[in-house]
Amino acid sequence: MYQSIENITFIIAFAFYVVAALLFFIQIARLSKRVEKVAIAATIGGLVFHTIAMAARSIGAGRLPFSNQYEFALSFAWGITLSFVILYALYRYGAIGAFVMPLAILVMGYASMQSKTVRPLMPALQSIWLTFHVGTAILSYGSFALACAISVIYLIDLKRSGEHKILAEPEVSDILSYRVVVFGFLMLSIVIISGAIWAQKAWSRYWAWDPKETWSLITWIIYAIYLHLRLRKNWRGKSAAWFSIIGFVSVIFTFVGVNVLLPSIHSYVS
Repeated sequence: MYQSIENITFIIAFAFYVVAALLFFIQIARLSKRVEKVAIAATIGGLVFHTIAMAARSIGAGRLPFSNQYEFALSFAWGITLSFVILYALYRYGAIGAFVMPLAILVMGYASMQSKTVRPLMPALQSIWLTFHVGTAILSYGSFALACAISVIYLIDLKRSGEHKILAEPEVSDILSYRVVVFGFLMLSIVIISGAIWAQKAWSRYWAWDPKETWSLITWIIYAIYLHLRLRKNWRGKSAAWFSIIGFVSVIFTFVGVNVLLPSIHSYVS
């Protein structure tokens, strides 16, 4: 029963996200100024059904949906959408949805191609650290996806003028991206620290230079450099935007590329 609920609500959530993305595109194309509220409503509606799908998965599996590629992709897309909804609640920049929702749709599409089979957790994963480690990874990755979308908006707005800009001023995008990266970086730091503690308890070592660990560290270093230059050198603008985008490319490789291309003890999880 729970699997049926999960499948149905997954499809409904995906449909809501597609509708929301289309409406946001209509908004930034200046075809209508009144679609933003409908687009936000569609986004929130999708998030509600997405949450139900995750809850059904959790109840059916007897644990949170954090233990394989399908489950993490499902949660990752949820984190992206939740990050956007929170940002909208704080700043009311709905146009960002035109660039965020396609990311959520792509990640959900990736999830739909993964195996949905529920398997028992291997001993190393039967730990409270799974929830903490992967939960913070979802928040971190979702934030970096949002920062990437905002950085893309900044680069586009640099080439536009006046009423053709997506946001009122490029500086707004620059500041928003920075603030979101700060939160994502904090969460990623917790991901790495909690992963090290968990590894010590599970395998009696804090670090083993596993490909997933290595690429997580590379991602952390990229964003650490971004924040260092931003704080110490007052570095911002176009270069900072590209650095944010490169950081998210590293996130995607850590999430997908390592699992597909590199043998890893993390292949069973994010």
